[in-house]
Amino acid sequence: MKTYSNLIEQIYDFENLYRAWLRAAQGKRARPQVMRYGYHLEENLIELQNHLVWGTWQTGEYRHFTLHEPVYREGAALPFRDRVMHHALVAIIEPCFAPSWIDHSYACRAGKGTHRGADYAQALIRRVQRQHGQAYALKADISKYFRSIDHGVLKRLIRRKITCKPTLDLIDGVIDSTASPDDARPYGIPLGNLTSQLFANVYLDALDQHVKHRLKVRHYVRYMDDFVIIHHDKQYLHTLRLEIEAWLADQLHLKTNSKTQIFPVGTHHGRGLDFLGYRIWATHRRLRKDSIGRIKRSLKRLQREYATGEIDLEQIRPVVHSWLAHASHADTHGLQVAILGAFGFVRDDPKAASSEFRPSAGAQQSPHAEP
Repeated sequence: MKTYSNLIEQIYDFENLYRAWLRAAQGKRARPQVMRYGYHLEENLIELQNHLVWGTWQTGEYRHFTLHEPVYREGAALPFRDRVMHHALVAIIEPCFAPSWIDHSYACRAGKGTHRGADYAQALIRRVQRQHGQAYALKADISKYFRSIDHGVLKRLIRRKITCKPTLDLIDGVIDSTASPDDARPYGIPLGNLTSQLFANVYLDALDQHVKHRLKVRHYVRYMDDFVIIHHDKQYLHTLRLEIEAWLADQLHLKTNSKTQIFPVGTHHGRGLDFLGYRIWATHRRLRKDSIGRIKRSLKRLQREYATGEIDLEQIRPVVHSWLAHASHADTHGLQVAILGAFGFVRDDPKAASSEFRPSAGAQQSPHAEP
């Protein structure tokens, strides 16, 4: 296995730090802490560089927050200076890991994402149904994934690739930044860190390699802590589930949650595969009901805020366009028209400029529609 040394010089290279600042600030230039960092950009980057050269970097204080959609989650965010450092670190160490990842791991990777993951899952269902007439799905979720990552296991996995001691010390500091001194065996990485996305992929790449190369599973797809296996033999999937769950517990100290199950995927009707925000069949796909509920709630909230002048159209359009982009990857043209047609944006003051706006769905039918 190829290993990488002498990485720290690449991490603290000033050009790498400057590019890290650009990525960290993208879309956030108007935020106060980003503006403050940018006012003294050169001094701040030199200070960061000196910390990395001398090995004196200390992680800042976390700000904890709660996300309620799409599911309830607890997250933590670091000061902007830390985010710049994380971008600089990830830019150098991710290429050490990514080339050996399997093709069909779709989370937090360039050229992948939810839409391509859903496309591949649908292709697997089509292939198995075409060859065998029936497809079963093993749909598995890792229970409390980010909170369950074992620091010791993660560090061992990272050391399979990286041997540069200053870089490992920096990575260890990031991993342990949320650990309590009293923890005999610390678990968990914060959901909000850029490094956490990379570490989460490194951790479950061990599962990917086990499933693909030791268990020889053909029809497998993973997106972060959700994975799917498609097969025509239901009993085979039950056996496989037991093997995978035992391996996860033994090697990664993880377990699947109560939503993990095996079921037949309907051919034209019946049950679809619930994956990456869609309900997927071989012939078509639909949006999940909770996705439809979220956009309705968002549009109602935006409607109220626009009516009272709290927001402008520039803050509404990205929300609408983002949902349309997601919805357009399913068979939803009629749904788009119905939902967006139900929401008009009107100012309480009819004399105000741009007092009325009504979003509209695109005219093209989804490419996934049944022929």
